Order: sequence, then C-alpha cells, then structure tokens
Amino acid sequence: MDHDAFRAAAHATVDRICDYYATLEARPVTAQVERGYLAPRLPSEAPAQGEPWSAIMRDYDAHILPGITHWQHPMFFGFFPANATYEGILADMLACMTSNPAFNWNASPAVTELEFVVLDWVAKMLGLSSEFLSLDSSHNGGGIIFGSASEATLTLAIAARERAMSMACAPGEDAQAARTRLLPRLLMYCTEQTHSSAQKAARILGLSCHVLPVHRDDEYALRGATLRDAIARDTQAGYVPFYLVATYGTTNTCAIDCLAEIAEARGGAPHLWVHVDAAYGGAALSVPECRDTHLDAINAHADSFSTNLHKWGLVPFESSPTFVRDRTPLVHALTLTPAYLASKGGEDLVSDLRNMQISLGRRFRALKVWMVLRSYGVQGFQAHIRSHIAMAAAFAERIAAHPHIQVPVPPRWGLVVLRVTRPGLDAAQTDALNRAWEQQLLAHSADLLITPTVVPGIGVCIRWVVGAVSTRPTHIDRAVALLGACADALS
Repeated sequence: MDHDAFRAAAHATVDRICDYYATLEARPVTAQVERGYLAPRLPSEAPAQGEPWSAIMRDYDAHILPGITHWQHPMFFGFFPANATYEGILADMLACMTSNPAFNWNASPAVTELEFVVLDWVAKMLGLSSEFLSLDSSHNGGGIIFGSASEATLTLAIAARERAMSMACAPGEDAQAARTRLLPRLLMYCTEQTHSSAQKAARILGLSCHVLPVHRDDEYALRGATLRDAIARDTQAGYVPFYLVATYGTTNTCAIDCLAEIAEARGGAPHLWVHVDAAYGGAALSVPECRDTHLDAINAHADSFSTNLHKWGLVPFESSPTFVRDRTPLVHALTLTPAYLASKGGEDLVSDLRNMQISLGRRFRALKVWMVLRSYGVQGFQAHIRSHIAMAAAFAERIAAHPHIQVPVPPRWGLVVLRVTRPGLDAAQTDALNRAWEQQLLAHSADLLITPTVVPGIGVCIRWVVGAVSTRPTHIDRAVALLGACADALS
C-alpha cells in the first residue's frame, strides 16, 4: 500500500470505527455464530498476490465482525467490562504509528519516561501512598504497566521468590545451594475466591500454592486468623511462605480480603510478600467516598498493588498499572543485560523497563493512559465510576423487588449477584432452576450478556455487572425487564 492509498484507507477506517460505535446498540451483544464457523469461509492459504484493501475490508465485514462479541455494547453485563474510548483508540493508533519494542530507554525515551509520569498520575488519583510513586527519588518504590493483572501476579511472584530466598539464605551459604534447599519449600497462598491466575502462577513457577478457605459469613473475605493458622501450620511442616495474593474485589462477588488483619497475621512469615490484586475494584478508589480502611492497609502494608484500567478505567485493553513498594527485588530478579541491550544511563536499572517484566519487548501502553486521563480529567473519570455505581444500585433495588429473584450477596460497585428461587425447593432443585434460568438468558444472547457462576454456600448464580461506557439507565430498564421475564417463564 503506497502513501496515497494508505491515506484513503485510513480515512475510511476511522469513519468505519465511528460508524461502528454509532450503530453498536443495534448489533447483537454476543456473536451469533457456531464454533468453527470461520475457517470454511476463508482460504486455507495466504494469497500469492496482494489484494486491494477494499476486498480485505469487505471480508472483514462479512466474516470477522459477525464473530465479535461486543464488549462495549450497552447491554454487555458479563465478566468484568473491557472499556474502550475514542481517546484510547486514537492513542493506540498513534502508538502503532511509531511501533517499537521499547525494551530500554534508548529504544524510545518517551515510552519509558511517559510511563513513569502516568503511573504517578494513576497512583495519586487512586490515593496510593507516595511510597508507590515512580518519580519520587526518596525511596525505591514505583511501578510499571503490565498487560494484565495475571501478568502482574506472575511477575511479582518471581520478585517475591527471589526476595524470600535472599532473606532465607544462611550466612556464608552458597547461593546455588540455598536455591536447591529452599525452592521445594517455598509456598504461595491464595483463597478459594482469588482469581485463577494465582494458582496458574504457582504452576508456571513449579511451586506449591495453598488455597485458603473463605466463608459466606465473612462475605468471602480472607480473615487474618485463617492466614495466621495457615502460616503456623505450614512453617511447622517446613514450608517457607513467601507470597500471598490478596484481592480487592474478587471476580465472583467483589469480596475484599481483610487487608489490615492480613498485615497483622503475616508477622509469623517474615518472608511473605503481600500482593493486592485490584484488577476491577481498583478504579473505584479514584472516588473518595469509596475509600476506607482497606486503602489505609494497602498504603501501610502491601508490597505491591495492581489494577486494570482496561476493565473499568476507560482505557482500551491492555493496561494494568502495577505499583511496588520496593522495586529492588523485582529488578534484581529480572535484569539480564547482554552488550546489545546496554542502554545509555543503564546504571539506573529501572529506566529500562525490560528489567521489571518477563518479556523483552513491550507496547507503548502509557500513551493511551495519558491521553484518556488528559481528555477526561480526574473529575470525568470519577463521574464515570459514580454513574455505574448508581446504575448498579438502582438495578439491584429493582431486581430484588421481583418475587422470584434474590440478591444473595451484598452488591458492590457495579456488580450484582442474582439467583432465582421458588418456595419448597431444596438446594439441588434451586441450582437446577438457576441453570434453567441461565439457559433462558442464553437464548437471548443477542439482547444481553451475563455470566453464570457458583458462589460457595449459595449455589448457582448469575453475575450482572455494569461497565460499558455507553450504558445508560434505559439499558438498566431493559435488563430488569428481560431478566424478570426469563425468571417468570421458568416452570
């Protein structure tokens, strides 16, 4: 494609993006295709000769878009949302324009330096302590933007592992001998409601992970006593607890682990790194009225904290700002500098972002955060969060008024957990009824998307969460009506 053809195609593509969002509400929420639909529609090999852009876009419309589930649709109420904004889209286009792997400062200085600037913007907006700021030279704290909270959980587990082995190494002990002795004894913790990425991180690293119980009476939060008992039991058995993934807003119910109690309980495990996964809930900290003692505990005690701006924070996927109280263990664990990667000013290891991540290369993730926050401002960001919290509260109140629908878990932020009931049914029969409700709703997948789940002590439920930028109160009305009608249709 030459320059003139590119200019024409670019104009047409931007118009197409605008048209997509203008017509988004008229599209089916969920892709209305069967598994394996695409391969029979496309050639089995790439074309020998290049094809005109118009033909490529014609096939995109005919074959690709029908297989897209529209996460920005105003009736998308499943999983957690994946926001997209015009500002973020344009920023991603500009990042692609200057595409480079940005593995060190030399690769493109602005990529590294803007990341530290916007990380500090985000930290201050969320109320995080100055110890997490990247550009404050009075300490070793700071951050990096990962692609996802899962990546953050795994990468910080590596830092925690290396720190624990350094701390547990006996005086004068050979480093390799210490690794051989300690690695089989290292132990991670998560809970039954922690995101699956915690157990996956343990599997990737070949380390043990103990899954701690949580209970409905505690709103599924990890209590300090549970952690204290586990530490005592496991250290007695010869383990070295080194990493705990605590959660600020679990996927199932938005439970918040008792972070202050966890801080007290960790005294029995001096090597324990506490990471707070706030993938969804972290954005709520931008709103002062949503802050409480949990934020105080994060600021006082957490070793690291991550959130996903691509979930509720107006920034398109991928954007997971992560903050570490002391970057030294992270940098020491992951720095490896052959001559061809040496960077001007390379003695400052944190200035080369590859030293704080698993991969070498990375995208210019900071640009869309910068542009979104400049365009919305902190007040606009807060208005976005407040509007969704208000819509979720209105939805919860109205849906709970339905004679056959319960809200068995206290709603939090944009999430509401639902369950249909009938008099006289036992637990198994009620679960079966909710499976039938799920099937009723799946039959309306073009009209809305929800996520089924199983909540311990309750059973089969439906998760409903508001988060799309385009969702308005009228869409809440439609969701209430459709969920109620499907519940009424159950025999």
